Amino acid sequence: MKINVAIIGAAGYTGGELLRLLVHHPMVNLSYVHSNSQKGKRVNEVHPDLIGDTDLKFTDQVSTDGIDAVFLGLPHGETKGFLDKHKFSDDTVIIDLSTDFRDESNGFLYGLPEINSEQIKSAKKIANPGCFATAIQLGLAPAVAKNWIKNPVHISGITGSTGAGKKLAETSHFSYRSSNMSVYKLFTHQHLQEIKQTFLQIQPEFNSELLFIPYRGNFPRGIWITSYFPFDGELEEAYQLFETFYKDAPFTHISRNDIDLKQVVNTNKCIIHIKKERGQLVIYSAIDNLLKGASGQAIQNFNLAFGLDENLGLKLKSIAF
Repeated sequence: MKINVAIIGAAGYTGGELLRLLVHHPMVNLSYVHSNSQKGKRVNEVHPDLIGDTDLKFTDQVSTDGIDAVFLGLPHGETKGFLDKHKFSDDTVIIDLSTDFRDESNGFLYGLPEINSEQIKSAKKIANPGCFATAIQLGLAPAVAKNWIKNPVHISGITGSTGAGKKLAETSHFSYRSSNMSVYKLFTHQHLQEIKQTFLQIQPEFNSELLFIPYRGNFPRGIWITSYFPFDGELEEAYQLFETFYKDAPFTHISRNDIDLKQVVNTNKCIIHIKKERGQLVIYSAIDNLLKGASGQAIQNFNLAFGLDENLGLKLKSIAF
């Protein structure tokens, strides 16, 4: 029996990725897709690559009856008001992709499967993690859990233009991004709050500062994170820790060879590589910001919440070149 699913806010980048995944998910019946701005249009008019995959049209009407799961792709700050206005059944699984409930308020659980998979299996309200937050947390979580980090952690991260959303802005259009690079929100990125929340969950003694420099990249999708901190141990010790920590995680992989961003684009994977140089443990972590950093992880949470194979609908192949 298929699971009746609705998407609220399905016209943007993350909404489009949810559609691409859900129309092919073997256990999903896509009941309706909501968009105020695109109401009445066929889905494949707004997302042309979906021609031949679905005949659904966008609607501005919200139905709560018979919906087993709802994905919320609304702009940040709008989810609470939407849920106050539209009351879903207590049995409906709600997966929010905005920042609104990542502090685990209003009964939401923070949905980072590599840390909270057991809790997600019984959750009805799941706050999907942020993209930078996912890549940073997965890169550092084993070291945090082992209490290896005693000093400030230096982190740099570069993200593709899709991370800024579909709406045109000065720093996201082609003329700005092409052949360009810039820093934004130096040491103040909004994802730092949820990262610290997770680190305190897995290591209550964690109090190190996270010095994060985010960069705008001149490519469409993907996130590359480099993190480093002082480390007295051996590289092999670090590899064994990371491999053990993620041994049951189907999408997080430790590579002993150098990695590159294209390995993760169009996948739900996080790939991690570790080096030790000049007394520092250096960790590279890479994800696709729209998949493991957003819609793919939301499907992963959906699968866990409904007792399905965690991989279902997510066996995607990266591009190589």
